[in-house]
Amino acid sequence: MSRLQVVSGKGGTGKTTVAAALALALATAGKRTLLVEVEGRQGIAQLFETEALPYEERKIAVAPGGGEVYALAIDPELALLEYLQMFYKLGSAGRALKKIGAIDFATTIAPGVRDVLLTGKACEAVRRKDRSGGFVYDYVVMDAPPTGRITRFLNVNDEVAGLARIGPIHNQAQAVMRVLKSAETAVHLVTLLEEMPVQETVDGIAELRAARLPVGRVVVNMVRPRILDGADLDLVRTVPRAGLARSLSAAGLGGARRGGNAERLVDPLLEQAEEYAERYLLEEEQRSALGELGLPLHELPLLAEGMDLAGLYELATELRKQGMS
Repeated sequence: MSRLQVVSGKGGTGKTTVAAALALALATAGKRTLLVEVEGRQGIAQLFETEALPYEERKIAVAPGGGEVYALAIDPELALLEYLQMFYKLGSAGRALKKIGAIDFATTIAPGVRDVLLTGKACEAVRRKDRSGGFVYDYVVMDAPPTGRITRFLNVNDEVAGLARIGPIHNQAQAVMRVLKSAETAVHLVTLLEEMPVQETVDGIAELRAARLPVGRVVVNMVRPRILDGADLDLVRTVPRAGLARSLSAAGLGGARRGGNAERLVDPLLEQAEEYAERYLLEEEQRSALGELGLPLHELPLLAEGMDLAGLYELATELRKQGMS
């Protein structure tokens, strides 16, 4: 597995949930994972049922086998101050710039600068080593921006490198792109078995490939359980209504006489079966479209009880079973 795992997806597909579950899955068996948030939504804190994350790396969970998950919510303003101190030794001058609003101004009017800081911080964590020479984190998982802007977000360092031909900014951008365009990185896209998310996934992968960014896997989230297969649905369409009523009656669901409880159940059941058949065919079409991408495909179940910390661990277990760890 690549050491930097970038997770994106159309809004509403649960990309933050998948990123968090992946961080837990990768931390199994004593590994250490850093889960990075770049959008300022504090979604990670909500999933792990903890207080809002500061701009510092903080342990938020223990994975099965004793592994650890750390989290970091990157603040672009503080990241820029850190960058200015690292390369220009501004010290108090940098803090003065923040006080007068110059830092906020820079990160707001220059989205490219903002994205360089966000991706740069994640890449720094990937490369960071401890005193013994080993990596501080075995894996870094980034909860990245949505599919519609993931390619520009990851590729912005190329643009900055082209504008700044020399100096620390140029060197920083080049170092970041060496990580993002290498085998150390994999960009995964999260989708649902619905037409719009699947199409956005297909388009997003085409853009990533065109930019020569390393595409990883596709994760289909919130998959409903299969109640009937194709053969069952064909049987539902052809079974005589009277025969269905008799079967319902035999199962103890009312009498078979006309107007009895069993007959009153026939129409609602057939309507539900037809709705399920329509959704089944749509989902199979979307699976087929995703299969044509030629990428590993993983499916995570829709949790009937909703998403909580226990559900997050359940999804992490499912990802491990499917080989995403």
